[in-house]
Amino acid sequence: MSQEGNTQGPKFLGRTPTEWLLSLPIFSLLLLTLVIGTGEYFHGQLLRMGENMFGNQAQGVQYFMLRADPEKPDCDANPDIEAAITMELMNKSGGGDAIDALFADEAKDPEAIRASLLKAAELCKEKHVMYEKIVENLTPTVKAYRAVETSFFGIFRFGTENRPLLLLLMVMLASIHTTLGEHHIALRPPKTRVDFRIYSITMTAANALLTFSSVKYLQMQINSGIPVDKPWLYYLWISMFSILTLISFKQVIFMPKRAEAGGTVGMALLSIPLYAWMSLIGGSYFLGQQHWSAQAIYLNQMVELSGIFLNLALFIWAGMLLKQTQMVDRFLDLLRPWKMSPEMLTYIILLGAALPTAYTGASGIFVIAAGALIYHEVRHAGGSRQFALAASAMSGSLGVVLRPCLLIVLIAALNKQVTTQQLYGWGVAVFFLTSTLFLVAAQMSRTKKVKLENPSVAFPAMIRNIGPVIPYMVVFLVVVLFYKYALNTKLDEFTAPVIMPIIMLFLLIFDRLRKNRKPDETEEEVGPSAAVPGRGFKALEGSIRFATNETIAHIGALILLMALSLSMGGVVERSGIMETFPHQFPNIWIAMALFVGIMVFLGMVMDPFGAVILVSATLAPIAYNNGIDPVHFWMMVLVAFELGYLTPPVALNQLLLRQVVGEEETAKAGEEVKHLGFYRRYERWILPCLVMGAGLLIVAFGPLIAKAWS
Repeated sequence: MSQEGNTQGPKFLGRTPTEWLLSLPIFSLLLLTLVIGTGEYFHGQLLRMGENMFGNQAQGVQYFMLRADPEKPDCDANPDIEAAITMELMNKSGGGDAIDALFADEAKDPEAIRASLLKAAELCKEKHVMYEKIVENLTPTVKAYRAVETSFFGIFRFGTENRPLLLLLMVMLASIHTTLGEHHIALRPPKTRVDFRIYSITMTAANALLTFSSVKYLQMQINSGIPVDKPWLYYLWISMFSILTLISFKQVIFMPKRAEAGGTVGMALLSIPLYAWMSLIGGSYFLGQQHWSAQAIYLNQMVELSGIFLNLALFIWAGMLLKQTQMVDRFLDLLRPWKMSPEMLTYIILLGAALPTAYTGASGIFVIAAGALIYHEVRHAGGSRQFALAASAMSGSLGVVLRPCLLIVLIAALNKQVTTQQLYGWGVAVFFLTSTLFLVAAQMSRTKKVKLENPSVAFPAMIRNIGPVIPYMVVFLVVVLFYKYALNTKLDEFTAPVIMPIIMLFLLIFDRLRKNRKPDETEEEVGPSAAVPGRGFKALEGSIRFATNETIAHIGALILLMALSLSMGGVVERSGIMETFPHQFPNIWIAMALFVGIMVFLGMVMDPFGAVILVSATLAPIAYNNGIDPVHFWMMVLVAFELGYLTPPVALNQLLLRQVVGEEETAKAGEEVKHLGFYRRYERWILPCLVMGAGLLIVAFGPLIAKAWS
């Protein structure tokens, strides 16, 4: 997605108004999220260090007792026992009712009273002794240390309590940026005046519906008579959609200069953003049900899942930072000497792409981050545009079943019948299945015979190219080992959202400051996301700024689309469609076939996180009750979702790829094959669907066949 709107126009101190008002605040929010996340790990380590340094096992004093000044016990450690017994007996004999009389003898037993008072005195002495021990260990060094430790605790607590606020501010600013630049995801970009007119009218209506629903939601909360918790949450939703409505209405009146004359209504309908379609469909349904606040209620699920959506924003940023480095190019230098066929090179690239895909947790995020890099590398190897688009679109579809995919963590959290260990274990088998299917399909579609370079030539060249790769590996390992040993935090599915952007920042710093940096390629060679040229601090700052600008556009387009898919899930849930779904099937084969079709459809119209929530609450229990193994069911669901993201007419991953590769390059892909046969003309659509479709059939029915034969 081009960032032209960010780099042109009047500037103040070298920055456009958009960068000052939108990019810089979101950059600050991203950094704050990283600081909060790292602060959590650092605070945990500070607690452990505090215990090791200041805990006194001999005296029974632990560091947590020293984190605040103790209060001196107000009890008497040396009471006059006999006087207390006399006073107690006098109080007990002063009256009472019939029930008290039942326990009169026990209450007037002097020995029982003495034992109780002695025990209380003993406990009081222990409190005084512990107080003295704590005061004795509360040295100036401890006070200085705890001041630092509690400060980090304050940062961590602030982040934990205000994650929804950080997310909403980020999404609000990013959505304003995306709406101003007309970067929302659609089946085709608006080009003509008719396209832009219908685009802006539908966006105005969609945002107005969301504003109305948000206002009604706030009124419902106020009218409930219960004090509104976090009122700023409702005001932010209302403010965001009101601003987006005004921006879209302005675009109805003022046509962009780039709009071409003419256009047809039919083609213009394809330019309506998916976000607008979801809002209009959901809003119309709920208005018909007179459930005015429903859309806002379902949108608020995004706030409840704020941690996941913030992690997605961080992963997008990490991907954009990676694009500004030469790390991928350096690694590909290891393969280039072999002069592999485009098909074989693509297969190896997809194997390598599986791990970063697993860390991002969503194939769409990886397509945004690395789709353009993969596309242009396949093109450099001699692959056609259609094949390169096909491979790049499904580059993120293979690794979503591998550790440490966030989607699997969510599935295990919502479904106690499965564990992450089970799903990750079977995910490895599914990954090798789908990757092998791609290799077979790609080799079968080859049109050119390619001979590998002689090993005596290729291997020495490959060895020579290892040197420039090693520093990147060292930087990566240093950051990972620092977190592991200094902060006692390993890189896994829970920590990756924080650690990966830190790694990418250090890789970018190293890349921009290194002396033997390769010359930057031109935009024509690497697409519209070309790195900022040069090296040094100026180039470093420019690269971070460019990556952040791209991140903002994708946050505004993708996360807002994911939020609206939660609303679409609400339409499905409240429409009663799920209640009409059979709860019992004649046999497991029919049940599986029906589930396969439904999951592919959900993958076409919903984001993975929203779809998992919907399926977990509605369809998963039915599948379990019909004898489908839970692990088998969820493996099928994941593959079916990925097929849905590649299947027309929506094909979300194809749309995301088009945004990062560029409209012009995508148009060329169609022009160069329009004289060829059906498969070659539509290879970018057919190849991914063939691979993932075959994989889905095997994953869905293979275990059933094996069980029937056993």
